Amino acid sequence: MATSKQKKELVEEIKGPHYYRISVNGYGAETAYIKLDKEAYDFWQQSLESGDSDCVHYALNAEDKKPADVNADEEYENINGADIPRKAMFLHNDDDEVGSPWYEAPNEFDHVWGVASDSANINIEKVDSTEYNAKHLEDIAENEDLNEFTSRISEETDWEVELTEGLKDGSKYANKGDYVLQFMSAEKGCFFDGILETPGLIDLKKLKFTIDEAPNGEDTLFGISYDGEEIDNNGGDTNGKGFSAYVWQQEY
Repeated sequence: MATSKQKKELVEEIKGPHYYRISVNGYGAETAYIKLDKEAYDFWQQSLESGDSDCVHYALNAEDKKPADVNADEEYENINGADIPRKAMFLHNDDDEVGSPWYEAPNEFDHVWGVASDSANINIEKVDSTEYNAKHLEDIAENEDLNEFTSRISEETDWEVELTEGLKDGSKYANKGDYVLQFMSAEKGCFFDGILETPGLIDLKKLKFTIDEAPNGEDTLFGISYDGEEIDNNGGDTNGKGFSAYVWQQEY
């Protein structure tokens, strides 16, 4: 039986506030989803059969070029710049102005930055404050696969507690029949880094991970909450791994 001193020490240990750093690392992307008209879709679909380098080249250089400059560009690999139809220049709105950067596309209907849930690892560590350089006190979860982590907690509660939920308003999709271009900057590193403050010791069953499909169908982590309160993401630290482009016609 615990002594009065031990009980007092236990109460002091449980009594907060307590601070926990939650970080999620893995592979993900920053992705722009852009609506195209049929002429633009047909052109880029045919171009992409030879690879995506020319579409990537256009998208990365549009903000420095007017449409006439795009047609005069001789650095495309598989196409002639002069053959690019004006309507295929999806980052240009005005003939007399340079284009928009790919991450501010005029006809963008969704923009996603996040880690793919099936390649994500979670770290939870107890720290001594909310400061960025807070002292590490204890590891709660150490580089654990995110899906395995959520499944483990759910299994421990006989699946009465689910640690994942979808977006409140669902993912954004183009309308059936619309033509879509996906432009993606693939990235690796930390996508979520936040500090959780709790009045008592952390209860992992109160965590909730918002995981939903991005418009391309990939399950992506969009946010983390605790006991119903969103945890602020203080910003990740990722490295770009390359750019890619892909087009499709929305089927549903």
